[in-house]
Amino acid sequence: MLFSLFFPVDYCLWFQIRERSRNKGNMRKKVDERIRTLIENGVKSRHRSMLVIIGDKSLDQILHLHQMLSKSVVKSRPTVLWCYKDKLELSSHKKKRAKQTKKLVQRGQLDPEKVDPFVLFLETGEITFCLYRDSERILGNTFGMCILQDFEALTPNLLARTIETVEGGGLIVLLLRSLSSLTSLFTMVMDVHERFRTESHNQAAGRFNERFLLSVASCKACVVMDDELNILPISTHMKTIAPVTVREDSEGLSEAERELKNLKEELNDDFPVGPLIRKCCTLDQGRAVITFLDAILDKSLRRTVALLAARGRGKSAALGLAIAGAVATGYSNIYVTAPSPENLKTLFEFICKGFDLLDYKERLDYDVVKSANPDFKKATVRINIYKQHRQTIQYIQPHEHEKLSQVELLVVDEAAAIPLPVVKSLLGPYLVFLSSTVNGYEGTGRSLSLKLLQQLEERSQISNKNTESVVSGRLFKKIELSESIRYASSDPIESWLHGLLCLDATKSIPNINRLAPSGECDLYYVNRDTLFSYHKDSELFLQRMMALYVASHYKNSPNDLQLMADAPAHHLFVLLGPVDESQNHLPDILCVIQVCLEGRISRKSAVKSLSEGRQPFGDQIPWKFCEQFRNTDFPSLSGARIARIATHPSVMRSGYGSAAVELLVRYFEGQLTPISELEVDELTEISPRRVIVAAEKASLLEENINPRTDLPPLLVPLRERQPEKLHYFGVSFGLTQDLLGFWKKHKFAPFYISSVPSHVTGEHSCMVLRPLNNDDIETSGSDTLGFFSPFSEEFRKDFTKLLGRTFCRMEYKLAMSVLDPKLKFSDVDLSSSSGFVNSISAILSPLAMERLQAYTNNLVDYRMTAAFVDDLARAYFWGKIPTTLSYTQASVLLCMGLQGKDISCIEAEMKVERQQIMSLYMKVMKRFYKVLHDLASKETRSSVPHLRDLAMEPHPVSLEEELNAAAKQVEDEMKAKADGMLNPDHLQRYAIVDKEVDFEHALQNGGGKALSGAHFSVKSSKSKIEKLNERKRNKQEKGSKTNKRRKSN
Repeated sequence: MLFSLFFPVDYCLWFQIRERSRNKGNMRKKVDERIRTLIENGVKSRHRSMLVIIGDKSLDQILHLHQMLSKSVVKSRPTVLWCYKDKLELSSHKKKRAKQTKKLVQRGQLDPEKVDPFVLFLETGEITFCLYRDSERILGNTFGMCILQDFEALTPNLLARTIETVEGGGLIVLLLRSLSSLTSLFTMVMDVHERFRTESHNQAAGRFNERFLLSVASCKACVVMDDELNILPISTHMKTIAPVTVREDSEGLSEAERELKNLKEELNDDFPVGPLIRKCCTLDQGRAVITFLDAILDKSLRRTVALLAARGRGKSAALGLAIAGAVATGYSNIYVTAPSPENLKTLFEFICKGFDLLDYKERLDYDVVKSANPDFKKATVRINIYKQHRQTIQYIQPHEHEKLSQVELLVVDEAAAIPLPVVKSLLGPYLVFLSSTVNGYEGTGRSLSLKLLQQLEERSQISNKNTESVVSGRLFKKIELSESIRYASSDPIESWLHGLLCLDATKSIPNINRLAPSGECDLYYVNRDTLFSYHKDSELFLQRMMALYVASHYKNSPNDLQLMADAPAHHLFVLLGPVDESQNHLPDILCVIQVCLEGRISRKSAVKSLSEGRQPFGDQIPWKFCEQFRNTDFPSLSGARIARIATHPSVMRSGYGSAAVELLVRYFEGQLTPISELEVDELTEISPRRVIVAAEKASLLEENINPRTDLPPLLVPLRERQPEKLHYFGVSFGLTQDLLGFWKKHKFAPFYISSVPSHVTGEHSCMVLRPLNNDDIETSGSDTLGFFSPFSEEFRKDFTKLLGRTFCRMEYKLAMSVLDPKLKFSDVDLSSSSGFVNSISAILSPLAMERLQAYTNNLVDYRMTAAFVDDLARAYFWGKIPTTLSYTQASVLLCMGLQGKDISCIEAEMKVERQQIMSLYMKVMKRFYKVLHDLASKETRSSVPHLRDLAMEPHPVSLEEELNAAAKQVEDEMKAKADGMLNPDHLQRYAIVDKEVDFEHALQNGGGKALSGAHFSVKSSKSKIEKLNERKRNKQEKGSKTNKRRKSN
């Protein structure tokens, strides 16, 4: 270190000299010996100790504590990890301070009276400063002392992540600002509470802090002090603390170390396990290396060995030593993968250490290749070995599984951080080593252990029973490490941390004494004040609840515990069997449900959220619904989201989860307890938490904290609690066929599926909704989905369009479950014709119809239908084409029409031969053609004009009557005609007007007598024009008479 170069004396001695010179004649306060005893006991037993310092001057005491720790530790001074929120309140620029100190030394101006020992401590104490938000970068590192300031920024995840970096014998120092009372921690506003608040629920509680403080008081390796190192009364166990003695044999070895030494001596002559096991630090690690090497020497294909443990157990080191042994036994192509090559730093380091133990020399026998990718930060990506023959240890990214054609050994480190489908794709006909952190504070690994490892174990058991399936199945071996390398076993801080954060919850799953039928079980409301009160029974009940969560969900985090405790909108329910009050023990928990109340958002907030394109924390269902359908009315409704539901592992698929959901729905619909408006309003008002009066008046040096006694019952029957008034229930989950089927069975319908799958499980997030019976919303009684029905239909239409792009790789069974199409149509459905297509032009063009006809007549190949099969499939799944299909036929239509998969992909996915797929496709097309042809025929008939049909009925008049009537009509016409011929008016035109004189004159010329047949000529008085007009009239009359005769004939 820089200081040691310029100052040969230790800075602690420097500090003592300075203090003595500064305090001559002054009394110095002696540090409580119990604090020194606690630190020394931790160093002797390799156990960690925790100090909580309260006060604004707590920084001044860090130097004293580091000095006491340095005196107790035999090796070099402990390194320090200093974590803070955003402002350190002191300069952390080490280079600047080192430069100033160097200048003072060179000039000879360094004065012990003027140099601040705390500044020297910051400069020479090997301190690593880290922001809480950057705490992930410290994983894998080890420190001797950890300082945590800014308590309000701490979360359970941060608390565990930082504490687990401290080695055995180290110190954890937690700094708190000045408090008038320890109980004021119960009402302290934590930074994480901002995420818990919503518009309708904005008062977060401090239950987690209360439980944290009570647990600290019960930890034997923890002490609470003020900023003058005065031990507070809450640490009652410090009264009886005494120095401890460690059991050691004559060689100074503990019992565990003796067993490890015996194992090393036993295998000393075996190659390559003998040299490699010398590097193992614990007995568990040594046995893990032996198991790996046994699998390597066996050289059997399709074998999987999984190594599971919490952090700090030496998983990566064991893998590295095993890979070195594989190289020594002749393996040529070894591939390793992890989320990032930076995660393999320890693995490659121990590969090189293993080579050293096997007498491999770097640059002579092997070369280490660093990455040139700046994103990988010069991490090791390959090791080339030349000693025996050409051998390679190569890093590949997890998604590069196509490079594994020649692999002999594949090592997957931190497998839980890789998406589950990607891990499955990495498995093949070669030896596979898996390593993962499970049940740890990172909350990862459950998807690996719950899904993949469970499947591998089941297949391995089947292979062992049936010798014929050994060739196709995989042999599976699981290894677990429990002994920590950083600190000794039975570490009190580890026990305290695991109990506080329920990290060992899987060990708390009890056996069910009496299994009652689901119909006899009741749902109870859990009072969170009592659950997190740190009473003995409450702690046991909480551990059992968390055990069900951890056993059922792939991702769990300690932060979930604080969410359960402090979030104002969250409520807990448990399903219990019949409770016998005469027996004094906790009932068996069959199912746990965590419900989050959502909604009741103002329209103004909804409009603002849509316009800004952001979603506030909480209220997942309302905000996502508002975003998807651009609807600003839905957020104002009151709803609830089932955040988690977990069933006891031994009674899964027995109907208890369904019974719990149905009871919960009935409860919020008011079927168990009537909903009163007045009482609901009273429920929404959250009363402030009451603090113990005696504690408020007492000072820190007099205050003693104990669990509260005036608590309500832990379990409340639903019939004794007033329900909140809700309009809907929603759920958000990772989309799988089983889960979707479960929620659809309870009348939930999907309205959102994320386009990007989860990076942990590879599953798409899905949100489903179920409207509740409520008088506030008018709905039609025939539709079970109520007001949600049109939104559900809109989602189904969008999903069918996205199946060809975003969800083209989704399994056909899952896609069919999401769409849930109507496959069978009855005669009643066909007669109603509501919603069916009424025009063929809405689906197919005339040319497409001709091609469809040609295909159904086996005149063209199925590829001729590729241009319009998507239109047919979309119309069918929208319910526009009323024809009955089988499930397999509809599945083939979905794969070819909506997802655009080729026949080979469908053959592999459906496990059906190609000829059968083509036969099913032909049947579907023939059914479609029949429906469309009938529709086209109806359209043609409606467009052609039709003659009116004559009704052949008997004539009302008989033939004789008709003839008589006709004869009478003819007689009348003839009589009328004859009378018309003698009409004077007609004859008048032939009269000789005013020519009587001429007529008489003509008669006289004829002798006064007119003979028969004689003609007389009289000169007309008409003009020539009148005579021409008269002739024309005569011709017209003559022509009209001729036409009448023709018509009558």
